[in-house]
Amino acid sequence: MKTIIRSSLLPGGTFFCLFLLFILLISSCRKKEFDEYYGRPDWLASPIYKQLEARKNFKHLLVTIDKAGYKDILSKAGYWTLFAPNDAAFEKYFQEKGIGGDDDIDSLTARKIVTYGLVYNAYRKDQLSSYQRTGGPDTSQAYKRKTAYYDWVYTESGHTGKIIAANRNGTYIANDNNNKNIPYFINGFMSANGLSAADYNFFYPNVPYTGFNVVDAGVVNADIAAENGIIHEIDKVILPLQNLERYLADNPEYSEFKRLLDKLVSYQSNADLTHRNLVLTGASDSVFVKLYSAALAFSPNNENYILASTDAQAGGWTLFVPKNDVLIAYEKEILVNYGTFEAAPPAVLLSLLNSHMWQTTVWPGKLSITGNSQREVPTFSLSDINDKKVLSNGFFYGINAVQDANVFRTVYGKAFLDPEYSLMTRALDADLKFSIINPSIQYTLFMMPDTKLRAAGYDFNSDRNDWSYQAPGGTIQFGSGAQDRLYRILQTSVLSTLKGELDNLSGEGIVEAWNGEYIRYSNNTVFASGNVDAGVVLNINKVSTAKNGRVYYTDGLLTFTENPIGFHIEKLAGSFPADFGSFYQYLKNTTLWTATKDILGTVPGNFYTILIPTNDAISAAVKDGWLPGDITTGTPNFAPTTDVDKEKVTRFINYHILNKNTIVPDGKKSGAFETLLRTTGGDLTFITINNQLNLMDLRDAFNNSAMVNISRSNNLSNRAVIHSINNYLRYNVQ
Repeated sequence: MKTIIRSSLLPGGTFFCLFLLFILLISSCRKKEFDEYYGRPDWLASPIYKQLEARKNFKHLLVTIDKAGYKDILSKAGYWTLFAPNDAAFEKYFQEKGIGGDDDIDSLTARKIVTYGLVYNAYRKDQLSSYQRTGGPDTSQAYKRKTAYYDWVYTESGHTGKIIAANRNGTYIANDNNNKNIPYFINGFMSANGLSAADYNFFYPNVPYTGFNVVDAGVVNADIAAENGIIHEIDKVILPLQNLERYLADNPEYSEFKRLLDKLVSYQSNADLTHRNLVLTGASDSVFVKLYSAALAFSPNNENYILASTDAQAGGWTLFVPKNDVLIAYEKEILVNYGTFEAAPPAVLLSLLNSHMWQTTVWPGKLSITGNSQREVPTFSLSDINDKKVLSNGFFYGINAVQDANVFRTVYGKAFLDPEYSLMTRALDADLKFSIINPSIQYTLFMMPDTKLRAAGYDFNSDRNDWSYQAPGGTIQFGSGAQDRLYRILQTSVLSTLKGELDNLSGEGIVEAWNGEYIRYSNNTVFASGNVDAGVVLNINKVSTAKNGRVYYTDGLLTFTENPIGFHIEKLAGSFPADFGSFYQYLKNTTLWTATKDILGTVPGNFYTILIPTNDAISAAVKDGWLPGDITTGTPNFAPTTDVDKEKVTRFINYHILNKNTIVPDGKKSGAFETLLRTTGGDLTFITINNQLNLMDLRDAFNNSAMVNISRSNNLSNRAVIHSINNYLRYNVQ
């Protein structure tokens, strides 16, 4: 039987007490379960602030944190790394600064100390070397982390209003405070990147390298776990490092370099920043973003790196700055023809500055192999460095030398730095610049002054951004035709001379130009195919030497011929009939000869070598049945009537023309070379050449030899060279 207690039988107060007791019992049980599941574990370390209190040797740091207003932040949930200077570090700091103690640290300085030592996210020592990126960590590639510290607006002499630094190269992005990074040096990173204690001590010669240094502080106690991060105890107070711009500005021995950089600075007013500054400080000054030209390798006031992401963990800028005296002297050298940078093309100043800017971290031990923003290794050495600093956004080196940029010291510089060669420089920039500024390859340059180019009908139209050409008595042409003509002259004027082939022009010789055409020299004169047609040679007025070759100043241009190959064969036959006459007579009576004196089967723009047997050799070919004529006397029949004889002549001529190759007796090209002749099955035929300087032996399909007659050879034609040979060449068309 159930016992039922009715509420009506109990006093009202007693029932309420029992009900309340029941509710409390249930709540107590649930709270216990909640605390057991969600409560703070007993084993969890206390927050950073509490940890510092418990350790008893961070009294000064705790005062500094309080002054900075970071007690609350470091006392509750978060995810930080704190490089924490101990009491001994602060006492040393007080002594160095000549201050009495904590009371003499103002809130602004306190904030600098705390926030520059405070890194976003918590990292143990073994994690700090990992470069964090979207694709995953690169082990041992990081030596910096972003801190909570950033500069705000500042004043600058000579400029009204407030200034704020750019946070990108050449621009500014809102909502990015340009936070500074703090560098550290850990064994894992150093060894993985081929670095040693010497690289660290180059910057900090009086600080022992311990395998875990933060700037010039040693880590006394690493990996102190806290609820809201990791503490690394250090033995020195670290203030925010200057960036490259501020360090440069604060050192007058580099004022000339700064003056040049300032030429590429602009100030852009920013309404949002002006309003933000008003809210934060109450000041109504206009705020301007200080921008460096985007054409510079980087902005020295930008605390971010190339991607403005985590890549600053693994890389930084490097700036090498010459002292004033050596830089000014160098400026006089490169501006000898312009006088000032304002008078020179803008590229001159940019090239000078960018040659001293490295878009990567240049470690002392790797100086000689690390290329600058123009991919050039240093032209100076470690011994030229007199000042070195690790800064918030990169490395700074003061040097007693200059970086001699390739655009200045190579043959290219002779045109680039001279206003009389502006058209040549423009053409080189579009076509050959990045080849001829290589200091390890020797070149010879024949200069093309603006006056000579314009006299020849060439110019550049800035309004159309196009080259123009006007033939004598003709109309102006624009576009690719004009450009191709000019570039052909340019490429004929640039020669790779690895063995100094043109160092001495007092003798005679023939040399291949950049474009595969050839020029000749004789008794200190030079000429190309167009000069031969005009009956002129170029005289050498001046010679200049560059790092990678010689530059010749002449009284004209190396021009190309407008005439076809047949025109020059005909001309040679008239001048030297015993060497070229019979071949020409056969040629002009074949279907290969056109009304324009082109040779059928050759293609405009291709290269050819014409091998012409002497009349005696032609007579021998007639006797041997390779050409039509009297086989007894060797008298040629220049106008055969039968198809068989006509075919003999056509095949003979085609076999004596090398296809798509121009070869001269300079010792450079040897081997088997294709001719214009095809077999009955359509296959290629070849001639084998053994090429030596002033000696060229030709071998036909039957290994018979023919030698080039040097005294009657090396005749320049339209992308072709015509040689006289002492024997005829036999082919096999089967």
